[in-house]
Amino acid sequence: MEIETCLQFGGIAALGFSPNLQFLLVGSYSGRGVFSTESWERVARDDELSYPEDGHAIGIGPLNGERIPVTEMNYDTGELTLISPDGQMK
Repeated sequence: MEIETCLQFGGIAALGFSPNLQFLLVGSYSGRGVFSTESWERVARDDELSYPEDGHAIGIGPLNGERIPVTEMNYDTGELTLISPDGQMK
């Protein structure tokens, strides 16, 4: 079953799900945020700039210090398509 969820964020650079799929890490030009995938409420925020390296970003809040695999914005097309590791959310 495929579930599509539409969330709007400004200035996104990268997105990635936690390994247990409970959280979405959002990297933007104004910092990082972590959102619960159950409620889509923000559970952590950090305004420190932190850019992905080697396809990973460092988590904050409940993901503190974890290297989270992320998908980065395609600046040529202006699109970012993300599919959860289990294929259930995109």
